[in-house]
Amino acid sequence: MKILNLAFTFLAVIFLAGSAFAQDWPNTARFKADNEKIGRPQAGEKRVVFMGNSITEGWIRLCPDFFANKPYVNRGISGQTTPQMLVRFRPDVINLKPDVVVILAGTNDIAGNTGPSTLEMIMDNLISMSELAKANQIKVVLSSVVPVFDYPWKPGLEPAEKIAKLNAMIKNYADKNGLVYLDYYSSMVDERKGLKKEYSEDGVHPNIAGYQVMAPLAEAAIKKVLDKK
Repeated sequence: MKILNLAFTFLAVIFLAGSAFAQDWPNTARFKADNEKIGRPQAGEKRVVFMGNSITEGWIRLCPDFFANKPYVNRGISGQTTPQMLVRFRPDVINLKPDVVVILAGTNDIAGNTGPSTLEMIMDNLISMSELAKANQIKVVLSSVVPVFDYPWKPGLEPAEKIAKLNAMIKNYADKNGLVYLDYYSSMVDERKGLKKEYSEDGVHPNIAGYQVMAPLAEAAIKKVLDKK
């Protein structure tokens, strides 16, 4: 009887967790309290929101100094895909009234985290986020996807070529629409079109050395977009 009760309890926990996820699929509740706390920018503040997935979330965890004492707001959520980010773009970006948004997204779509996704579908979501930002007077930095040779949690998808093609699409869109393209890829890719070993422990997520490569590239892109008339 005890084993049966434990089994029912376990199933109930799984069901409740699944229900909670289904009710807040884009995880808009994640930053709700913090968004309310930080409010609107102070006079003269050039706020920058970093919108992304685990690569953005991991940045503030591994390298908090990059965000410290700067008007930078990290809005990365591990595992997220572009449709999830699009849904939470208004509460987590637009409502914070930043001058700039840095968007880094797409790798989890290629991994199929929320179902099958074509490169065109990913671009549609990136374009929609960009258009929402521009409509709200927010300058856009579109980041390249960081190189990946294989996903440890879903091996065999052969993402390297897809990421290279997606990055070409992102750059093309940015160039044609006057957006700043932030190219992490070229500085981090190895001969297999994967992430250089010295920049990652798992071939997907940057380590401290990886973020140290990304930081000056991001700073330069932010400066470039702020300097634009």
